[in-house]
Amino acid sequence: MSVSETPRPAGALTADPAARIALSSNLDLFCLFDKGDGDGAFGPRHLVILGWRLTGQLDLDALQGALDDVVIRHEMLRTTVVRGDADPYQKVRPPTPARLEVIDLPEDDARPRDERVDDFVNEIEATTLSADELPHLRAVVGRLDERDSVLVLVTHHIASDGWSLHVIISDLAIFYAARRGFGTPRLPPMRQYQDYAVWQKGVLASAASDASRGYWRQKLRGAEMLDIRADRRMSPEAIAVYSVHRFLIDQELTSATLNFARAMRSSPFMVLLSAFNALLHQMTGATDLVSATITSGRVDPSFNETVGPFFNLLPLRTDLSGCRNFIELVRRIRETCLEAYAHELPYGEIVAQAPELTRTYERDDGAVCAFQLLQYPGMTEPETVGDLRYAEVRERTKSSPRTSDIPNGVLWGLDILPSGEIGGTMRFNSQQFDEATMVRMVDDFRGVLRRSLADPSSPLPAL
Repeated sequence: MSVSETPRPAGALTADPAARIALSSNLDLFCLFDKGDGDGAFGPRHLVILGWRLTGQLDLDALQGALDDVVIRHEMLRTTVVRGDADPYQKVRPPTPARLEVIDLPEDDARPRDERVDDFVNEIEATTLSADELPHLRAVVGRLDERDSVLVLVTHHIASDGWSLHVIISDLAIFYAARRGFGTPRLPPMRQYQDYAVWQKGVLASAASDASRGYWRQKLRGAEMLDIRADRRMSPEAIAVYSVHRFLIDQELTSATLNFARAMRSSPFMVLLSAFNALLHQMTGATDLVSATITSGRVDPSFNETVGPFFNLLPLRTDLSGCRNFIELVRRIRETCLEAYAHELPYGEIVAQAPELTRTYERDDGAVCAFQLLQYPGMTEPETVGDLRYAEVRERTKSSPRTSDIPNGVLWGLDILPSGEIGGTMRFNSQQFDEATMVRMVDDFRGVLRRSLADPSSPLPAL
């Protein structure tokens, strides 16, 4: 396959230079968190960043060409959100070359390469990318030697999400192999993000969406998002500084989690969220818990190959009162999750049904915790395409005082690793929290999970 043979997918819209494309619900939400170009949703640190270890002789010219091919294929990487008008809109721009940086990483016999790679990705996560810079894709290569490199992809969150980066790396690998002269499979059919914005507006006008609005009005009546107390108050004019604490859950506890999930006919996420909610009760005393999780937001599989900000925040309300043991807690969490998935709407639509839900964000002495289990398609396992082997940098243990921003609060992300462990990241605003507080919270979470799985039928001490 050559690049020129890649067909434009049937049904995709043709970019009109004069077109004013309506925003998706996610982009509408970003506009609500717009704090200008220096902070918030359109700030230069609101980024999505992932790294892949590359094994093989790297052809930088082919890599640059493949990056540019990706920019041509995915319109969202060259789309601006025009915010000056009263009615913001999307505008697709002509393709321009993606920025590629190459850094030679010096030898360091005192540290293993995996540790140096972890540090390198942390360094990139502390960098910036303006929302006005096009394309919204930058690549940084750290060369360890002639056949061992790490490729870090950086996108602005207004154009991408974690799932999108896995789409990008899969497409990039095929484009790169094609430019190197290897026979490769055709790229899968895809639709553009502007198609999604149009499709979404039609779905939100449907009777099914009206029924889901009714579900959320009833489910969240009188509820507020649960927050945890911060170490310091955050003044309105202060700029958040996000740090990341990374941790591992050992193989024994991970295996127990997976086995218990199978026994309960639940997902590992449901078991982990149950332990997290038990921890939140232990910290706050609340039994009416509205915690948050992040889903892929890709409710229509025809957009699985599309690059854009699809992720969605789902508020999950669970009543813990009278809950006798961990088995019953998991059952309640499972029911809550299945109901929410069946009635998933964009977060902005949910809040419109329960406006009191977000009163928590008006306080300056706490933070809402979002909790997710990372599940992405494509190249999460090592894969050879053409003459390069790609392996995602997943087993990371190095914390960092500076990382990419999130819009608000504390974000937990868990990943079930090939090693049989669970890798965890906790992003938090260091203007509000000390890292020691986050470390203690992770230790308490491990303790709740371990005790609950050791004897799931015994009474929950926290309740």
